[in-house]
Amino acid sequence: MAVSDRVRRQIEARDSHCWHCGTQQNLQIHHRRNRGFGSSKLLDTPQNLIRVCAAYNYAMEANANTAADAREFGHKLQSWRDITDPVFDQSELTWYKLTEDGDRVKTEAPSYLI
Repeated sequence: MAVSDRVRRQIEARDSHCWHCGTQQNLQIHHRRNRGFGSSKLLDTPQNLIRVCAAYNYAMEANANTAADAREFGHKLQSWRDITDPVFDQSELTWYKLTEDGDRVKTEAPSYLI
């Protein structure tokens, strides 16, 4: 994955810990919605990228139950879901909207979970 240096810096500044477990070790940039086989860089945006630990990143791809949980928390998005959908920081127990400029704003849980 070749995310631009500017976007990488924005994500690193916003995400000091894993969105799943809160660790600050072995963090990787993860696409919430996959870029797909065409490797479109249009999805290399702060709204579509989060930092997660390597163990969780691997588990989302290798374990169906973890992937299902990740979709529920907005860590992994189906192709029809919008990258503006909120994401849950499990270590803070807080929902956030990710902004185009690389920030995050507290929000409510999405309506499909209520």
